[in-house]
Amino acid sequence: MIPINLAIIGAGAQASSRGRGFLLGTAYGGAMAIVYGVLGLVVILTAGTFGTINASPWFNVGIAALFVVLGLAMFDLIAIDFSSLGSGFRVNENGRGSFLLAFSMGAVAALLAGACVAPVVIQVVLFSSNLYATGTPLALALHFCLGIGMAAPWPAAGAGLAALPKPGLWMVRIKQAVGVLILVTAAYYGYVAYDLFASRWVDPAVVTSSAEAQLKNGWTPSLAAGLAAARRGHKPVLIDMWATWCKNCLVMDRTTLANADVRSALAGYVKIKYQAEQPDASPAKDVMKRFGAVGLPTYVVLRPITGR
Repeated sequence: MIPINLAIIGAGAQASSRGRGFLLGTAYGGAMAIVYGVLGLVVILTAGTFGTINASPWFNVGIAALFVVLGLAMFDLIAIDFSSLGSGFRVNENGRGSFLLAFSMGAVAALLAGACVAPVVIQVVLFSSNLYATGTPLALALHFCLGIGMAAPWPAAGAGLAALPKPGLWMVRIKQAVGVLILVTAAYYGYVAYDLFASRWVDPAVVTSSAEAQLKNGWTPSLAAGLAAARRGHKPVLIDMWATWCKNCLVMDRTTLANADVRSALAGYVKIKYQAEQPDASPAKDVMKRFGAVGLPTYVVLRPITGR
């Protein structure tokens, strides 16, 4: 498809000069980078508490199923082809070789190639969303980096400097190898989903005994009351966000938080045990967003402001 696209935009061998071909290829590739970057921004900034979504077992089941479909497509067991959608585009001969056409075709190509690069795009979305949720604004640039990587060959190809390898059986083998990697990724997300489901199979008796033990050790279940007490006493605060279905929360209660040295270090703290049973619904959602929590358990340390 690369020679065909170059011919459509008037670059490559059809360009009047290598310099103009280079610029046309840059416009084509630049559009791809912008499309992927903007779509990534939209997904991250509109996903809300993406960490909470990513902590849902059903979300991970959906990602695993999608990757299975994409992996099977690499072995030609399932047909996924959006290239036919491009047949509806007609290019006027007078417009061939214009930068507007090159930019427009690059943007369309980025959208049509979505099925081919979906595993990579999804991985970048998940990774950058989690980074952004933990307070890393630089994660917003990852999608632009992905787009730049996909756009990188086009300036050289537009200038006619790229030597394209001949098609052959090696392309099928590479596609199948990528298919194996995609299926391995699907297995990983399937395991994550299983682990999240398993975390919800908690014995109620264990939850009750663990919660009661912690409350007896000086913890308070009220966020408002705990913060008010900390303000009055000018004390630091430790907030433990937990849920009855969170096995790691219970393990922390029985191990780290029950350790004598840890209890001694927390003696001067106001300790709050905030139960975020439904992290994707208010009021737990609002509290977790306030403190930047992306899953459970989450521990927040607040220190009193000095000089007051």
